[in-house]
Amino acid sequence: MVKTAIREHKLAALIGVEGGHMIENSMEKLDQLADRGMRYMTLTWNNSLPWASSAMDETLHPETLTHKGLTDFGRSVVKRMNELGIIIDLSHTGEQTFYDALAVTTKPVLLSHSSVWSICPVFRNVKDDQIKAVAKNGGVICVNFYAGFISKNYDQRSAWLNGKGKEVITDSLMNILHDTAQVRIKTEQLIESELEKARPTLAELVDHIDYIVKLVGDDYAGIGSDYDGVSKLPLQLDDATTYPLITAELLRRGYSEKSVRKILGGNVLRVMKANFN
Repeated sequence: MVKTAIREHKLAALIGVEGGHMIENSMEKLDQLADRGMRYMTLTWNNSLPWASSAMDETLHPETLTHKGLTDFGRSVVKRMNELGIIIDLSHTGEQTFYDALAVTTKPVLLSHSSVWSICPVFRNVKDDQIKAVAKNGGVICVNFYAGFISKNYDQRSAWLNGKGKEVITDSLMNILHDTAQVRIKTEQLIESELEKARPTLAELVDHIDYIVKLVGDDYAGIGSDYDGVSKLPLQLDDATTYPLITAELLRRGYSEKSVRKILGGNVLRVMKANFN
C-alpha cells in the first residue's frame, strides 16, 4: 500500500500511537485501535504504565516504579501486536522494557525517534548493546533530530540555562530592571538566544546515523525527525524540505546511493513489510 502510493507520487501516512497508555490496560481497546488503522505503537511514552516502564522513569525516577520492564500483561500486548500486524515501537521505553519486548516479539521492531547514547548520553538515547540487539532482531533505529538528543553540549547548556542559569539571569536583570514582568520576558529571550547559539550542526546529526552504520551496518539506521514533538532542531534542518541536505552529507561521507536509500526509508519499509504481512 505504501509503495503503491509512492509509485503514484502520492504521500503515504500511517496511523501511529505514542504510548501504550492509550489502550487503558485493555486488550480489547488494542484490537479496536488496530481495526481503526493503527499500524505502530510505542509501548510507553515518558510515563510508565502498569505493564511497562519508561526510559524516563527507569533512569530518572526509579523510586516511582512498582515494577521494571514488562509484566505478563505487557508481554501479552507485544504478542498481540505481532498477531495484529502492528509494529512495536521501542522509543521511549526503559532498557528493561526494551529487552523484555525483544525477548517476546517474533517480528522486527522500530525505534521511531531515538538517537545514540554513546554520542549524547541522555535517558532517551540507546546504548551500543541496544543498537546491536535491534540489528539482531532485524529492526531499525530512526535518529531523533532533537538538539538535546544530538549534542551533549546542547543538553548541558539547556540544563544549566533552565536551572541554575535561569536564577542567575533573573537575579541580575532584577537588579537592573526592577520590574518582574519585564524580567520574566527578558529572561526567556536571553535563554532562547543562548539555546539558539548552541544548536548542533547537520553534521552532528549525521554522526548519529554514521555511528549506527559503523556499529551494525546500513540495514538498521533511519531518520525519525520528531518535528511535531521537539523544541529545538539542528541547524539547517527546520522542516522536512531540508532532507536533501542529509542525503548530500551522507554522499559526501562516501555512502553509496543504495545505502542512502536504505537510511532515508528503505529500512523502515522492510520493517513494515515484515510486520504487515
